[in-house]
Amino acid sequence: MNQTNNGTTSGNGSTYQSDSDSTAARDRLMGDLKTAIGDAEQWLRGAASTGADTVDEAKTQFKDTLRNAKTNLLTLEDSVLAKSKLAAQCADTYVQDNPWRAVVIGAVVGVLAGVIISRD
Repeated sequence: MNQTNNGTTSGNGSTYQSDSDSTAARDRLMGDLKTAIGDAEQWLRGAASTGADTVDEAKTQFKDTLRNAKTNLLTLEDSVLAKSKLAAQCADTYVQDNPWRAVVIGAVVGVLAGVIISRD
């Protein structure tokens, strides 16, 4: 049995936050990637006309931004993996609690897939 309370879903005793966590992580990742690209473009434009100190500073900032993007990507990956495991656990519980419904659902999906595939 699953319960939904204010964006938090629980099933099998597990809980997770709503999609806002993954959306925030994705937004942070996209922001970091855009910043990294902008920094790289700025670094390439300024590399020819500036001294070594400015290039080293830009290079350090670029590395920091890239490191943040990588961290956010790993966070997003962990979030998606946790949610997919929870979905699999919920599906497993549903199938164990309702085996005949699961068989009927599987048969209907199979028939629909067969109809869609056979259409020409």
